[in-house]
Amino acid sequence: MSKLILAIPSKGRLKDQTDKYLAEAGFKLKQIGGDRAYSAELKGVEGVEMRLMSASEIARGVLNGEIHLGVTGEDLLREKAPTKLENDVHLLKALGFGHANLIVAAPQSWIDVESMADLDEVGAAYQEKTGHRMRVATKYLRLAREFFAQKGVGHYRIVESAGATEGAPASGTAELIVDITSTGSTLVANGLKIIADGQILASEAQLAASKKADWNSQTLETLRALLDNIEARQRAKQLCQIKFQSGMSESVLQDIFDMPQSRLFPNGEAFCPSNDVQLVCRKLAAAGGAPVSVQNLEYIFEADNPVFKRFLDDLPQG
Repeated sequence: MSKLILAIPSKGRLKDQTDKYLAEAGFKLKQIGGDRAYSAELKGVEGVEMRLMSASEIARGVLNGEIHLGVTGEDLLREKAPTKLENDVHLLKALGFGHANLIVAAPQSWIDVESMADLDEVGAAYQEKTGHRMRVATKYLRLAREFFAQKGVGHYRIVESAGATEGAPASGTAELIVDITSTGSTLVANGLKIIADGQILASEAQLAASKKADWNSQTLETLRALLDNIEARQRAKQLCQIKFQSGMSESVLQDIFDMPQSRLFPNGEAFCPSNDVQLVCRKLAAAGGAPVSVQNLEYIFEADNPVFKRFLDDLPQG
């Protein structure tokens, strides 16, 4: 049987969040050889080969087709893509964690610099005065160049960062930085400020599928099984099941359950968005539907899976 190769981060907060996400969808990860091992198995679905790798390695593997499916940051995928990311990778789902922004930052002492246009002016003056271009320290060479070109900034040169990028201006190895940040506190601590229109990318962890991997009927069936559980769990988190005494008219029920996600079933049952459940229950009780009970749901499976279908439609044919 052909196995679907799924790679997830091997350590750190991103791994913990991925483990939790998979567990909520009904898949339990068991590391083989202890917590520091790089081999694992996924309980709850057949046909998956697990790999524990760095987020950077996962991005490379998904892009070159060595991995069918991976959890990694969108920033890494877009930086390492040889051309347009969508040529090689289909982003199945944003996972709701691993949030960070890729930004341009300058010293706080540059009080006249607020925008990318200001940077270009300062860069031209800097080059005329020193005979050198402003240095931009970053690990995101491709994304930085593309963004600076888009903003019309030309008076700079990239200095590839090998360590803590935010320390480059203070150490004298660069004037500016392009780096990833979650809260901005590290930038402030290093005397830096984010340029107002200098956000390159709002990144988060993505479940990414390779369009270059060896997909066949078996690996696609496994992917469908994974996505069915994930989507079923996501639906269930948004809805509650309500039970009430039937006998109310159709028009009364339609008026009570008028929110888009709600669904009415025969014999006094319905799905209701979690945020609306208390109001709906009060309306049902007042309309003669008491007693009204509410139940949290674990999964809601549907016949169709739009996430899977979009991937199939995007997968190269032949």
